[in-house]
Amino acid sequence: MSIEFAKNISRKSKSSFYYAFSLLPTPKRDAMNTVYAFCRETDDIVDEGVDSKDSKYQRLLSWRIELESAMENRSQYSLLNTLAGTIKQFHIPVHHFFDLIKGMEMDLSKNRYETFDELKLYCYRVASTVGMMCIEIFGYKHESAKAFAENLGIALQLTNIIRDVSKDAEKDRIYIPLEDLRLFEYSEKDLFGKVYNVKFIELMEYQAERAKYYFDLATENLSLEDKGSMFAARAMQHIYYRTLERIIQAKYDVFNKNIKISKFEKVGISLGVWAKYNLVY
Repeated sequence: MSIEFAKNISRKSKSSFYYAFSLLPTPKRDAMNTVYAFCRETDDIVDEGVDSKDSKYQRLLSWRIELESAMENRSQYSLLNTLAGTIKQFHIPVHHFFDLIKGMEMDLSKNRYETFDELKLYCYRVASTVGMMCIEIFGYKHESAKAFAENLGIALQLTNIIRDVSKDAEKDRIYIPLEDLRLFEYSEKDLFGKVYNVKFIELMEYQAERAKYYFDLATENLSLEDKGSMFAARAMQHIYYRTLERIIQAKYDVFNKNIKISKFEKVGISLGVWAKYNLVY
């Protein structure tokens, strides 16, 4: 029952995540669907609905307690009990799941980040943790795969932040470090007013260069021997890097342009990466 529930959550999301892991062998695909469903449900506690912050905090606390119970197969949520089975089957360190919940809590307690170091911790908790979960399912031979997952997660989240600057501002959230806004003399008022000018372009170029750095760092840490098993993660990397390229081509006008990768392109990229690593390695 919960495997089908997890599959439906993944399918309905139509996310890059779904297309990237759809070509995995069935046991690994089911495990990825379960992990994704957990991540989606955790995120929805914070981002969906009109509940107060206190209410959402309580729901996250209950969710954490239920996850602890699930490790003994005692959760009231079948998804969490299934997830616990996946954690044990693939020997996934359970602290990654609790770190993800901490990341979601940050969205309730913070809507500004003074420095990149502060933002990097957020990126690690909400994105790198997911990568760290996934590589245990994919399998790897070299410990450097962990650095690959950590840095790729940061790169993907930074790309999301660049793409969603306008939408986040509408929710009174600014994920671009405030020190960067000051550096380029672009104010919060400018951001909320969706002022598209040279200062904004230069600010976003700076963010894009940082994202590229983490994409490159991820690639540097992926061993040749592990590329085959990591094809789903590599597909995610290619999809998001293309998104970043589209943003750059649009001269960072995320205020007026809805920049995204089509389903057709996501499928094509995923198939291409799968074929490359399955035929070559």
